[in-house]
Amino acid sequence: MAKTKPATTKPAKAKSAKAGKRVKAAARSAVVKKSAPRKQAAAFTARAKPSKPRTPAARRASPRPARPKQRFVVSHHRDEDFRADGLRAYAQYRDLGIAKGTHGLAQAHVIRLIGPCDPKEVSKLHFHGVDFQMVYVLKGWVKAYFEGQGEITMNEGSCWTQPPRIKHFIRDYSDNCELLEVILPAEFETVELTA
Repeated sequence: MAKTKPATTKPAKAKSAKAGKRVKAAARSAVVKKSAPRKQAAAFTARAKPSKPRTPAARRASPRPARPKQRFVVSHHRDEDFRADGLRAYAQYRDLGIAKGTHGLAQAHVIRLIGPCDPKEVSKLHFHGVDFQMVYVLKGWVKAYFEGQGEITMNEGSCWTQPPRIKHFIRDYSDNCELLEVILPAEFETVELTA
């Protein structure tokens, strides 16, 4: 015969279940009440934090004006294009037309160093006020001193960049030395330093 449970058990469970729900709801309410001040404090702190620094006015302004459109330029090798009207008296320069083609953004030329090398004339410490300078040895070799690097001999096929304002000077070069030099911008300042 199957046993039946007393009738009082069911209502007691129902009552205890309802009581349990009330206790849980009260506990949740208490948790919410406890965490609410923290949330409010966090919200206040977030509001009180300084905003991100604003971008300088120069950056907010419209982008810098566009440079004039670059032109297509070709420069074929001709010995008569080498001129002794450049920066150094012991060199001839062949302008490659880059300054005109880029409206002054850059310049490029081939430098032919005139031998024999005279250290009294060429070994003068100086620097250039440039944004970028690259030199590639087309023929021969050149020995130069660079601040922080020491003396380095660059041979045919050697290439280097000179950071802006690095102090340097030529120590020696071969009689047939030719260099390709690329500089940004086309117009720049050279400062000779005295010992």
